Parts: sequence; structure tokens; C-alpha cells
Amino acid sequence: MQSLQAIHHHPTAKALVLLLGVFWPLQQLHSQTDTVYNDTVKAREMKELTVTSRRSSTRRLSGALNGFSMSREELFKAACCNLGESFTTNPSVDVNYSDAATGAKQIRLLGLSGTYVQMLTENLPNLRGLASAYALDYVPGPWMQSIQVSKGASSVRNGYESITGQIDVEYLKPDGEEGVSVNLFGSTMSRVEANADANLHLSERLSSEVLLHYQDGLHHHDINDDGFADEPSIRQYNLQNRWKWKGDRYLMHAGIGLLNERRDGGQTGHHHGSAEAYKMGIDTKRYEGYMKHAFVLNAEHGTNIALMANATLHESDAHYGHKHYDADEHTLYSQLMLETHAGESHELSAGVSLNHDHLKQHLQNSAAITGKETETTAGVYAQYTYTPSARLTAMAGIRADHSSRYGYFITPRLHIKYSPTDALQLRLSVGKGYRSVHALAENSYLLGSGRTLTIDALDQESAWNAGLSGALTLPLGGRNLRINAEYYHTHFSQQAIIDYDSHPGEIHIANLYGRSYSNTLQIDASYPVVSGLEVTAAYRLNDVKSTYGGRLQTKPLTSRYKALLSLSYKTPLGLWQADATLQLNGGGRLPAPYTEADGSSSWASHFSSFEQLSVQVTRWFRHFSVYIGGENLTGRRQKTPIVHADAPWSAQFDPTLVWGPVSGAMGYAGIRINIGRM
Repeated sequence: MQSLQAIHHHPTAKALVLLLGVFWPLQQLHSQTDTVYNDTVKAREMKELTVTSRRSSTRRLSGALNGFSMSREELFKAACCNLGESFTTNPSVDVNYSDAATGAKQIRLLGLSGTYVQMLTENLPNLRGLASAYALDYVPGPWMQSIQVSKGASSVRNGYESITGQIDVEYLKPDGEEGVSVNLFGSTMSRVEANADANLHLSERLSSEVLLHYQDGLHHHDINDDGFADEPSIRQYNLQNRWKWKGDRYLMHAGIGLLNERRDGGQTGHHHGSAEAYKMGIDTKRYEGYMKHAFVLNAEHGTNIALMANATLHESDAHYGHKHYDADEHTLYSQLMLETHAGESHELSAGVSLNHDHLKQHLQNSAAITGKETETTAGVYAQYTYTPSARLTAMAGIRADHSSRYGYFITPRLHIKYSPTDALQLRLSVGKGYRSVHALAENSYLLGSGRTLTIDALDQESAWNAGLSGALTLPLGGRNLRINAEYYHTHFSQQAIIDYDSHPGEIHIANLYGRSYSNTLQIDASYPVVSGLEVTAAYRLNDVKSTYGGRLQTKPLTSRYKALLSLSYKTPLGLWQADATLQLNGGGRLPAPYTEADGSSSWASHFSSFEQLSVQVTRWFRHFSVYIGGENLTGRRQKTPIVHADAPWSAQFDPTLVWGPVSGAMGYAGIRINIGRM
């Protein structure tokens, strides 16, 4: 009895019991289902024997870069309604809310915010600048075929912006299987979604694809009864039309995309203490187009030339209480690239690129502020890969760029992979990265705070990143135990610091004066315990510090560590699948509190650790599947994600000090339908 009481009062223990409770009944169900199936099979004449095995849905990158690829099967392990929700089962990438009112989210990789991760869509830089605050909601999960994540300073081919890594999203392909797929989703947070993709092969060479997405938040929820919606209501229409032509020596990809989104947050109908309700709203219109042309010059030597380009127009009309922020951003990127192989050991990639950003913004606060930020950057690069044997790969790259704002700069990078045995892979990387800062556009959610937002004239950010990793495969019990360990150090020469600490009534975005660095140590292991059941365990330690007000301090709102336990089970016939992930996020530092009028402290100096449990069960049928699941089933949430929610018009009001979940447990259900060829 005492043991049961201890479990009841310990949230982590309860989460483990819930996790185990998912798999035991499923194991019994699969054994009953398979018995019926096997009896049927035995009654037939066996003419053919097929041996199948379950391939891991997350695989390590095979080249010199350290990273991993997440397949569509991995994305199906969770609701994965958008890119931001795709990393639930992943130990390397974190996704956190930036504020509790507008739903802004950011990725964290190697302990640092997502602005230092270069976002790509099919190897083209995308989702930058004005789009970055809400970009994770702009890529619907059912549209994605895979996600590739590389850590550290990545390839110079895609530019100079990668500091902690790259995330490349691969969409479904126009030349995929013909037919129509539909995905319908609904959650207990009153969120509904409808997604569809359709492929049409017009000829042997030409194919087209249409991707559709609709999302709506039907009702506001206020679980903690602070008068503010726990999550914004988001209505989004998203459309893409993509084309592919495949000739003997010529390949073409092209497409256009349209997005219209409205997100509403702020006080609900039962707001407290103020005559005027505090509201937040953001209207977004985004238009984009891309094209990629590849010409095969010499198939025997792998010599080809490619021209790639994309263009975006992003319009945002936002209000945060009485503050109005309007911004328009035009972006154009193009690259001409040549690749060739000289034998099996030598590969050369070289090219030129041009990137143009034009941002026009207007902030109406106590005074009107209008400004333009324009930057044109032209660059040239070369990257050489040497592979003398299957055990060694070395990739060295360098690029030179000229910015109309910052002048000339050089970006060197080096990656080495060495396999002393078939079971062990070692990787070393070192490189530099740069980033142009659009402080207000990238951090517009800070306007929701009652503090005064001050932005200095900012320099170009620059940092060195170095990493060492090892991947070991050990045979154990007739199966392979995969272990990975890695360490990364990022050192900033220049950085834009968001300073909450120096002045209680101010958020100050300023240049770095002092030191700023990040150390990340991670170890993870995965093992197929029994047939169909794979277990992944991971632990990551973060040491992230910057100089705030002349003092080197731990970066606020950042967890010191993360532990993860993930279980994925699929019955031998693939009819049932269950996935569960338990995360334990370590505590961290909060910005320096101030003294309230009654002498109390505005908030604690640190936040405590918290756990999250997500579970999903899927039933597969021939042409469709149904799934049901839940997120944050432990119910852990930040009790007061909005400081002084009772006084939204005061200087003490702040919804941006978010370190954990802002809402409680959430359940969902959905159906995926494959209609097939029309």
C-alpha cells in the first residue's frame, strides 16, 4: 500500500505506470489478432515465404556530417500536425513556446535558439526573418516526406548561416504514387485540421502535386483561470502546387505556395480586473515560389550543373494590446552549382549564390517608428570531399561572401568521418557561421510584454562551432544495440543578446560585450528489446552562458538537462502500433526578479524540472488508419505563464517568460485515408 501511495504522489512514477499501461494490453491484443490471422494462413497452401524486418524510422546520416534523418514512419508516431510538433520523440531537438499569448515557438538545437539553425525546404534556405517566430506552424506534418537534421556547422553549399545545424524538410514528391490522401484531426483543445495531397502523372516525364491544409481553433481554453487563453485560436489556409519534369539529361522541380493565417489570443470573455480586454492578433499572408533545374553533363563522372532559386513575400499585420506592428518582407535566393567526381575518391562542388532581403516595418506604440532593412549578399564557395576508402571521409569547404551591410567575410568548415571498425563511427567537425539579425521581426512576440523594448544598432552575429561524436553498434542478444555520444561547443565572437536582467522594466536587445558560449553533451541508445518493440533512451546536458549587464550568467528560460525514454511497438502484421515518449526536462534560471509593491519577489529565481508524457495508438487498415493519443498526459504546466495577467496594461505584465507547457493534458484523434489512384 505504501508503494502504491508513493506512485500516486510522484508525477514521474505515474507517467511510467501510464507508459507501461499502454503496451501491456496492446501486447495481449496483438497476440489474439495474430492467432486468428495465423490460423487462416495455415489453412491455405504456402507457396511463398517472405522474410521482413522493421527498419528504423530514424537513421543516422551516412556521410561526413553528423545528424539523422526522420522518415514518414517516424512522423506518424505522434500527431505531427506541423513541423513544430515533429520532434516529440526526438532527443536532440527541443521545441518550446516563446510566449504564452501568441503561440510563438522556437526550436532549440545544441542548447541554443532556433535562429542559429538554418531552416531549409528541399535544400533551399527558407522560413527566415519575419517568418521565423511562427515558421514551425507553416509546414503541415502530413505534407512532409522526411526531415534531415545535421548538427554543428554544416555544408557551405547552403550558405553561411548555419551555426548549430541545419534542418531540411523534404515534401511529398509529385512523381510519387498516384492518388489522393486525406488526414483529418481533432483535439480536446478545440483544434481541428484537414489535410489532403493529390498526385497526378500527366505523362511519363511530367507529374504534378497539390497539397492542401486547413486548421481552425474553434474555442478558447483557460485551464488556469487567469483570464487569458492558454493557446491562441489559429485559422490557417495553406496551399502548394508542385511540378516535376524528368528527362534523360534534364530535371526540373518548380512550385508555388500560398498561406493565409489569422491567430487570436489574449483575454477571454471572463477577463479579470480591467475594463478593456487585452487582445493580440496577427494576420499573415505569405506567398512563395521555387524552381530547380539540373543538367547532367557527364553521367559517368557525376558531372552536373544546377540552377536553384526561391522567392517569398511575407506580410504581417499584428497588434499586441495598443501596440501595432506591420511588416512586409521580400526575399530572393538563387544559386548556380557545379558538381563533379574525379574517380571514386574525389568529389568537388562549387558555386555562386545571391541572397536579397528587404524588410519594411512600422511600429505604432507611444510613438510611430518606421524603418527599412535591406541586405544583398553575393557569395562564392567550393567544397571538396575526399573518400580514399569506406572507412574515411573528409569534407572541407570554404566560402567568401560580400554583404551590402557588413562587407566581406569568410566561412571555413571541415568535417571528418572515420570508422576504425564496422561497428564504430567517429566524426569531427569545426566551422564558422554568420547571421544577419532582424531583431524586431524575429522577436516581435516581445511586443506583448508591458516592458519597454529597446533595440541597439546590432552587428552581424558570428560564432565558431566544434563537435566530436561517436556511434557504436554492439550485437546483444541477437539484436543490435546502437549507442551514440556527442559533444559540441559553440563560441560566439558577436551575438545579439536578449537581456531581461539588467533593467526590471526593460527588455534590451544589444550586442554582446563579454563572453557567450554553449556546451552540449548528449548520449543516447536504442535497442529492439523484443520483436516489434524498440526502446530509445537519451540524456543531454546543457551549459549555456552569456554576458548580461557585465556578468556571465546562465541563459534564462533554458533547461539544464533533458532525459528521454521512448517506446515504439508494432505488431508483426503491422495492424497495431503504439508509441509513447516520456521526457524529463531539467530546471533552469529565470531572469532576475524585481520587488513588488508589497515587498514580495515578482517570481522565483529558478524554475524546477518537469516531465511530459505523450502516447499514441494507431490501427492500420488496408487503405486507411485511425489514431488516438494524448500529449502532456502528466498534466504538468507552468502555473503562471503570464506575469500579472490581472493587470495587462501595466508595465509589469509579461507573457514572454515561458519555460514549460502552458496548457494541461491534451487528447486527440484522427484518421488517415489513402484513396488511391483516381
